[in-house]
Amino acid sequence: MKPNFEPGKWFMQCVGIDIAKSTFTACLCMYEFDMGCSTNPVVFNNNKTGFNQFVKWSRKEALKGYPLRYLMEPTGVYYEPLAFHLNKLGLNVCVVLPNKAREFAKYEGILTKTDDMDAYTLGMLGCMDKRLKSWTPPSPVYRELRQMTRFVADINKVRTELQNHLEALAHSEVTEKSIVKHYNKLIDEIDKQLAANQKAIREKIKQEPGLSERIDRIVTIKGVGFMTAVTILAKTNGFALITNRKQLTRYAGLDVPAHQSGPVDPKRHISKQGNVHIRTALYFPAIVSTQCNPQMKDFYGRLCARKPQSKMIGVTAAMRKLLLLIYSLWKSGEEYDPEREKPANSKKKKEAETHEGQPHGIDVGTLAEE
Repeated sequence: MKPNFEPGKWFMQCVGIDIAKSTFTACLCMYEFDMGCSTNPVVFNNNKTGFNQFVKWSRKEALKGYPLRYLMEPTGVYYEPLAFHLNKLGLNVCVVLPNKAREFAKYEGILTKTDDMDAYTLGMLGCMDKRLKSWTPPSPVYRELRQMTRFVADINKVRTELQNHLEALAHSEVTEKSIVKHYNKLIDEIDKQLAANQKAIREKIKQEPGLSERIDRIVTIKGVGFMTAVTILAKTNGFALITNRKQLTRYAGLDVPAHQSGPVDPKRHISKQGNVHIRTALYFPAIVSTQCNPQMKDFYGRLCARKPQSKMIGVTAAMRKLLLLIYSLWKSGEEYDPEREKPANSKKKKEAETHEGQPHGIDVGTLAEE
């Protein structure tokens, strides 16, 4: 495709890719300053044949002699085959979190939500944001851990359902003993599978240099267990795509967007637009930490004191705080120091809750205001 303007020093071109289960939509965009153009979106099959056709198409349409990048979102596991294929060919692949593309679309006034428009939005984002970093394939260990932790979450749901049925039978006036026996047998088998899977997870972690030691540091946070730490690291590929704390809370859906209009400031809630598995993994650890972790207990108590009727806000804030603590320890490689959580006086207490620069600091202002 030839652009409708003369390319200059700051010319950029990018193929935006919107990926689904069986197909993906691609749109080549070109941009320089306030001038831009794009091809019509094209749909390819999400398989090896489609990948080869796509690469041939993109090379034909792109302007020779200028950088070309490929931009996509991490849509579950469906993006991985194409991303790995392009990476093996030595092409410049970028992967951005969904919230980044949504913010860009909102900024540009793009309200339409279709596969074609999503591909165009990603293409223009790739052209206009020069700071995007090239994607590096995650370690196979993280990909395997993601599958193994998902198995734990799924099988635990089944176990909970069976346990609930068993408890209901215990309160029934008439109970068939053989059914109770079958339920108990199934629960025992699930427990064996969970134990075997956790053993396999520990063995898998040993294959990644330094991973076991870093997890050991994370679980020194009271309330955070082994499976919680592994699940969060697996779901984020070791925080590979995360560059700052704000981005992390948005990825987990623990951010609190404001929707104020004029003098009306409605009650705010977390967005819940991020990774639900991370929030699920943090829920019970957050509750436990508010009971057994002195610093978290004090933090939770202060929030609940402001609005006693909204204890769930305190739990959500604790989830967010735990996530950021895990991220801080992962990035810094430091041991968890609970003394850093202790403000010396009321003034420093407020600073500790809102200051982003400290290793264990956390911005809980919006959560605390709810």
